[in-house]
Amino acid sequence: MRIIARRTLREFITERAGHKDQPALKAALDSWFAEVSKAAWTSTADVKRLYATSSIVSADRIVFNIKGNNYRLVVAVDFEKAIVWIKWVGTHKDYDRIDVKEVDHGD
Repeated sequence: MRIIARRTLREFITERAGHKDQPALKAALDSWFAEVSKAAWTSTADVKRLYATSSIVSADRIVFNIKGNNYRLVVAVDFEKAIVWIKWVGTHKDYDRIDVKEVDHGD
């Protein structure tokens, strides 16, 4: 899969500098990025096979639990074009304050 907006992940990791879990968060996001880059998803079922704890919100909106569900990563997926757009990343607490169907990069 081609992943768009990796900068969103980098910026979030940078914002977390000084937090004791920042190195583990970086490792978890780097691992997610590497795994998804190698994936060849054609449907949400493929996503669930690799990430059983992911939440399929709609046909194209998926939420991943990161670092033991301390963080959430929201993406949009175009399975036909094999593209994943990173829409939002944040703490589980912050996630409870967003509309996952509407949130977009930069929100």
